[in-house]
Amino acid sequence: MADAATLRARNASFWARAAPGWVNQADRHDELGRPLGAVALDRLRPRPGERVLDVGCGCGGTSAEIARAVAPLGAVVGLDLAEEMVAAARARFTGPGGAGPRFVAGDVETLGTVPGAPFDAVYSRMTLMLLADPVAGLTTIRRSMRAGARLAATVFRDGRVNPWLPAAMLGAAPHLGPLPPLPIGAEPGPFAFADPVRVTGLLTEAGFAEIEIQPYDVTLAAPDDPPAVTEWLIEIGPAGAAYRDATPAGQQNARAGAARLLERFRTPGSGYRLPTGLWLITARTTTNNLEEA
Repeated sequence: MADAATLRARNASFWARAAPGWVNQADRHDELGRPLGAVALDRLRPRPGERVLDVGCGCGGTSAEIARAVAPLGAVVGLDLAEEMVAAARARFTGPGGAGPRFVAGDVETLGTVPGAPFDAVYSRMTLMLLADPVAGLTTIRRSMRAGARLAATVFRDGRVNPWLPAAMLGAAPHLGPLPPLPIGAEPGPFAFADPVRVTGLLTEAGFAEIEIQPYDVTLAAPDDPPAVTEWLIEIGPAGAAYRDATPAGQQNARAGAARLLERFRTPGSGYRLPTGLWLITARTTTNNLEEA
C-alpha cells in the first residue's frame, strides 16, 4: 500500500475532480442518499443547544439537517476536503447574516483541531473509510471533542452486501476515458472499513472509548427513471470525472451501460431498490484533548 502522504495527495486530487458531480447531484443525493446516514443521526440524537461537527459534509445537506435539530442556540460545523463542495454548501444553506451551519474546507488528517471545537457530538456519513491516514483523521476528531462527547458514523461493509455499488462504474467504464486507480486493500475507498476488528483498532489507537460497531441493512429507493438514477450514481462515483469529460454520445452510452447492470435492482413502474450494508460506528471520548493540538 502507498504511504499516507501519497494517498493523501491522491485523495485531494480525486475529490477536486469529483466535486462537480456531487454539486450537480446535491439535491438528488440529499433525498435519495439519506438512508446512508439516517441510523447514525438517529443514534447521535443531536439536541438543542449542542455543538456538532459533521465530518465529510459534502454539499451540506446533512449539516443543515443537524442544524435544525440543535436550533436555536446550537451550532454546526460542516467539514469537507473538497473546496468546491464546501462552496456549494455555503451557497445552499447559509442564510441572511451568516445564519445556518458553518462550513470549513480542510483535511481532517492534517488539522490540529477543527475550527469551532470543542464539540459535544460528531456525525459522519460514509466518509471515515475514505481517509488516507485513518488514525490521524480520527485523532483530530477526538481532539476536537469535549470529554464524554459522542461519535456516530456510517461506512459501507463489504461488496457482497452492496452489490449495486460497483455496477454504475463497471457499466459506464467501457464508454469513458481513463478512470482513477481502484483502491487496493485498506487504501481509501468504499470498503476500506469493511473489517470491524481493524476499525475498532483504529478508533482505539486514536483514543476513543466505548466503541461499538453494528451491522445495519438499509435500502436506497430511487424513482423509475434510469437516465437520472444512473447519472446520479455515475457522477458521485469514481467514473464521475471521466463521465463529465465525455462527449454527449459517450455519456449516453455510459448511462445505458450502467442501466443494464442495475436492471436487476429495478421494478418497471415502481423504481429502484438498492440493498445497502452498513456499519454503524459509535464511540465516546473520555478526556478533552485540545491541549495536544
